[in-house]
Amino acid sequence: MHPYIPNTDNDINEMLSAIGVNSIEELFKDIPKDVRLNRELNLPDSFSEIEVRRALGSLANKNKSTEDLTCFLGAGSYDHYIPSVIKHLVSRSEFYTAYTPYQPEISQGTLQGVFEYQSMICKLTGMDVSNVSMYDGPTAAAEGAILASVSTRRKTVLISKTVNPETRKVLKTYLKFRNVNMVEIKEKDGVTDLEDLQNNINGDIAGVLLQYPNFFGIIEDIKEIEKLVHENKSLLMMSVDPIALGLLKSPGELGADIVVGEGQALGGSMSFGGPVLGFMTVTTKLMRKMPGRIVGETVDVDGKRAFVLTLQAREQHIRREKATSNICSDQTLNSIAAAIYLSSLGKKGIKEVANQCIQKSHYAYNELIKTGKFKPLFEKPFFKEFAVKTEKSVDEINAKLLEKGILGGFNLEKTDYPYENAVLISVTEQRSKEEIDNFVKIMEVI
Repeated sequence: MHPYIPNTDNDINEMLSAIGVNSIEELFKDIPKDVRLNRELNLPDSFSEIEVRRALGSLANKNKSTEDLTCFLGAGSYDHYIPSVIKHLVSRSEFYTAYTPYQPEISQGTLQGVFEYQSMICKLTGMDVSNVSMYDGPTAAAEGAILASVSTRRKTVLISKTVNPETRKVLKTYLKFRNVNMVEIKEKDGVTDLEDLQNNINGDIAGVLLQYPNFFGIIEDIKEIEKLVHENKSLLMMSVDPIALGLLKSPGELGADIVVGEGQALGGSMSFGGPVLGFMTVTTKLMRKMPGRIVGETVDVDGKRAFVLTLQAREQHIRREKATSNICSDQTLNSIAAAIYLSSLGKKGIKEVANQCIQKSHYAYNELIKTGKFKPLFEKPFFKEFAVKTEKSVDEINAKLLEKGILGGFNLEKTDYPYENAVLISVTEQRSKEEIDNFVKIMEVI
């Protein structure tokens, strides 16, 4: 039995007859012979379904996931606990087969799920309005920078070099084609160089983007930067770790205008890099220029609570030249997963996760420094990631850790930072004391 229906010779002849040609060759006669392949495709013989499953299973088994390895790798994607309720709910067909809820009367479930997500993301970030979601953290940052430029009618954005290198690359690509200049602000001792920021800020600066905690895991002091940015009538943009907001001051409290980030930590699997979701929240002043979808609460003709798409600034809904963005889809299923995560943990749960991250990462840091084999790269407060220096190649260390079933930290030499033999280590609430002790012991031996 096949999960598809192949065309028989009779089917092919019937279709050819219907369009008035006698053969496949005649169908393609307009294609010049010198550009045709003129031979059979070099493909292996077809497999049965049993053989295909066996072959794909064999390939899949060559991969190692965080189910097989103890993970100390972060740098943007994190091994956080995923409550089992998420898988059971998002695998319901009304969620995973849903597309754009253009007809609210038949999409109330999806719309309410999205509304709840937006409400919780706003509470977490301390901001006024959220869209449904963006593709991922880097594209959300890029859309935020474009929003800043459109809103201020200025053509330059400043990006701290302590922002994730991958995010900066995406920003560079996006902004180039929107005719927005991107200037990187130097990093000094693991944080944004305030002096370099002061030297670069001027009347053409639309906004300044910081990461909180930054790429090195360090919690930057936002207060002075916020004052400098707003005195220049520019917008303060922050790319944040949503888990860290369980303990740290919210961007809203710090005076942010645009808040973006990667939502993978909110119940999303690492999944070898995706799918993920980017989130974006803004102040009320900016909401009419926000890209993506926004769900609002209203009442129907009977006075009952209802949900609808509102303030739609996407090019699908309004004149293209008036659109703030051409984002044509979002990550609704992942945003609903994030809503389930946030509601299942609640305020106390998010705080507990953040608290465990900070305690376990600091325990790992202190134990590694105690060995005398590792030195701090920076002496700054951090959340769940920290960087240390070694005397050996990080790739060599990670290869040996992998042999012991451990996924090591991120090699900072693979970025544009000038740090040799430096590794960025992530410790989430998933790690037990035994796992951390074993990691430190093996690192010391290596």
